[in-house]
Amino acid sequence: MALEWVVLGYTAGAEAIMLLLLTVPGLDGLRKGLIAVTRNLLKPFMSVVPFCLFLLMDIYWKYETRPTCDADSCTPSESLRHQKSIMKSQRNALLIAAALILYWLLYSVTNLVVKIEQLNQRVERLKNRD
Repeated sequence: MALEWVVLGYTAGAEAIMLLLLTVPGLDGLRKGLIAVTRNLLKPFMSVVPFCLFLLMDIYWKYETRPTCDADSCTPSESLRHQKSIMKSQRNALLIAAALILYWLLYSVTNLVVKIEQLNQRVERLKNRD
C-alpha cells in the first residue's frame, strides 16, 4: 500500500508545482506553453479523483476493522502501534484532501487563465480595428 501513497504524493506535488507556475507573475513567456501542458495533463490527472475515493474507502475499512485498544486491555507496544495507525490514517486523509483540492484549483485556475488569454486576444483585435 505504500506505493499508492507515494504515487498520490507525487501527483499532489506535480499539481502544486503546476499551480504555482501558472499563478506566479512574470512568466508570460512560458505561460502559453505551460497552459498547453497543463490542459493536456488535466485529463490524466482526473484519475486522481477515483483513486482518492478508493484510498479513502481503504482508510475507512481499516478504521472499522481495527481492534479497539483500551488503556487496560493493551500492552504499551499495542497501544503505541494503535496510535501510530491512527496518525498514519489522519496523514493519509490529509494527503487525499490536498490532492483533491489541488486538482480542483489547478482545473479552475487553468480555465481562468485560458479565459483571460481569450479576452486579451479579443481586446487586441478590437484595438487593431480602431
